[in-house]
Amino acid sequence: MGLINLFNKNKDKNENLEQGLQKTRESVFSKLSRAVIGKSKVDDEVLDKLEEVLISSDVGVETTLRIIERIEKRVARDKYVNTNELNNILKEEIAALLSENNTESFTDFNAELPAKPYVIMVVGVNGVGKTTTIGKLAYQFKQAGKKVYLGAADTFRAAAIEQLVVWGQRAGVPVIKQQMGSDPASVAFDTLSSAKANDADVVIIDTAGRLHNKVNLMNELSKIKNVMKKIIPDAPHEVLLVLDASTGQNAFEQAKQFTKATDVNALAITKLDGTAKGGVVIGISDQFKIPVKYIGLGEGVDNLQLFDKNAFVESLFE
Repeated sequence: MGLINLFNKNKDKNENLEQGLQKTRESVFSKLSRAVIGKSKVDDEVLDKLEEVLISSDVGVETTLRIIERIEKRVARDKYVNTNELNNILKEEIAALLSENNTESFTDFNAELPAKPYVIMVVGVNGVGKTTTIGKLAYQFKQAGKKVYLGAADTFRAAAIEQLVVWGQRAGVPVIKQQMGSDPASVAFDTLSSAKANDADVVIIDTAGRLHNKVNLMNELSKIKNVMKKIIPDAPHEVLLVLDASTGQNAFEQAKQFTKATDVNALAITKLDGTAKGGVVIGISDQFKIPVKYIGLGEGVDNLQLFDKNAFVESLFE
């Protein structure tokens, strides 16, 4: 029964991934079809058109050039490459690129965590789905039998605190909060203190949806981290940057600014189901050498998946 349940769970996950990437897949395939029409082999003209396809799919210029260079070497080595093979070649080269760029696959919320409590500080601008991602994460960890605490350290907006409380209720986990306008670091301190005293497994701290060009707000992140270390010296274990795939190239800029401001070591890419810009996952993971850990594929509480690079590439080029 256990194996059957696991098979069904993986099947559902892959189906959700394929559905979530449908707009991106259709966009890429239609552009690829136009690029190779009337051509039997991959030549310089096809490669030029392929470059345009990848850039227009928000893979990013630098990553696109790396992919094209890899395919050029392959074409030079194999002498003749049929255009019918281009899809498989793209799939193989992108998968290889993701493997080289620290985008290890995380496959199970049930896995033993490297610390207890495992502290995740979540950062990102307003509107990217940050609080929603926190709620979904809390739900997934709770379903896996973990004891979870949430900290409402986005004290700049009353709505943010209320939204997190609602998600806490949905997930069935406690939310530590103070009044709007309170010191965010104080909320983080209270959350970690309560979590440690109550033997929690996971602590997730929300932070204000900071504009990435506001240096003074970015400095607040350092203050929160320093206060956390007073309770748990190696916290936070994970600084998770949430990015909205539908913003395309703007997500690159946000990643650039946040990685300068704090030690981001994991990424969550949201709203993949509503955009044709799923190529941003490839570009961001390549450019910043930070693993994409979670992807959002819908509004439901269980529509957050651990990122599996092989399943992602398979679904993108299915």
